[in-house]
Formats: sequence, C-alpha cells, structure tokens
Amino acid sequence: MPDPVVTELMRTEFPTLSPDDSIATVCRQIADSGLPGLPVMENGQIVGIITEADIIIREAEVDVPAPTTFFDAIFSIDAGQDFDEEIRKVVSVTARELMSHPVYNVLHTATLEQVATLMIDRRVNPVPVVDDNHSLVGIVSRTDLVRIIARLEGEANQLEARSEQNSQ
Repeated sequence: MPDPVVTELMRTEFPTLSPDDSIATVCRQIADSGLPGLPVMENGQIVGIITEADIIIREAEVDVPAPTTFFDAIFSIDAGQDFDEEIRKVVSVTARELMSHPVYNVLHTATLEQVATLMIDRRVNPVPVVDDNHSLVGIVSRTDLVRIIARLEGEANQLEARSEQNSQ
C-alpha cells in the first residue's frame, strides 16, 4: 500500500493570521480553529507561524541571567539566543512580533513519512502545505497524522484478520 500524500491528511479550511493582528486576536483564532497553530500571511505569502507554544511562553517565567561581579567590574553573562527569543515573545503585542520564522512547510506531494519526519526532526506542529507555486493550500497537524495512522492500522488489522480466517 503506498504511503498517503499530505493532500489526504491536510485541512483546507482554516483561518490565517495577519502580521498586524493583536495577541488577543491570535489567541482567539487559534483557540477557535482547533489547530495547534496558524500561519501568518502577508501579500499572499507565508511570513511566519504562531503556535500554542509561542502563546504559552508569554505566561511562563523567564530566567534572567544574574550579573556577576569580578573585582570592580559587573558582568552580565550572555544568556544566549533562547533568552533573547523568550524576551521577544513575552513583550510582543502583534502577530509579527510573536511569530516564528522562517516557517517549515511541505509541498502538497509530500508523503506521510516525509511530514512525520519533518515534524519530529524539527519539532514543528502544525506544518503549512504549499503547492508548486509556494501558495498556501492547507495545513497538517500531528492530530491529522494520528488520525490517518489510526485508519491505516485499522485497515491493516482487518486484512490480517481476514487472512487468518481464510487460512483456517
């Protein structure tokens, strides 16, 4: 049985976000969509994505690096890119400021295996689906993958049961 392609898994009906949307609008759109994230679109192009994790990080405690003294000097230890990213998201007021970019997306011809591999390797969910012109045509989430895997596993179990019945 051939691996299903992403067009069999993806959702085609979902809202998109504008870079100028407020955080309140972003939260409402994501909550109402039932998806774990939504793409941010500008001039017909995907410019970012905002996920539940991007929103939740705004409410988490951020560990601020403590200054260290050395003789008469005060040094601030560089907290690294993760700290800078957390602070950027905590103080954001628009979708443009909160969104993650660049966005990992897949072509509409990608297989279940390819989408699953991208999600696991890059720790992304959901993934926008684009056509050959890189226009947004759908979105696929881990839930969509689990749904198709459940169907495939059910079909495999039915075939196995029939095979056992025929061999008896």
